[in-house]
Amino acid sequence: MKIYVGNLSFDTSEETLRSAFAAHGDVEDVAVITDRDTGRPRGFAFVSMPDSAARAAIEAMNGKELDGRTLNVNEARAKTDRGGGGGRRGGGW
Repeated sequence: MKIYVGNLSFDTSEETLRSAFAAHGDVEDVAVITDRDTGRPRGFAFVSMPDSAARAAIEAMNGKELDGRTLNVNEARAKTDRGGGGGRRGGGW
């Protein structure tokens, strides 16, 4: 199961997250999301764990403080198609 972890400090590393979530079960993968242009962290991450461990981790970690920030932890939702963008609608002459 993929877990969304929000409200992260920009100083929180993948290793810090892995360690925090490993207390609740096997951590399969950690991905701190960064800005495409600047490479700086965007303040959220995804942690993948087996279902039973993930549910325990969500329960234990939601609302906990890590690196000075209160975490928002829940099951990640499937990514939705946001459309292609680019084109302009309507338009005068």
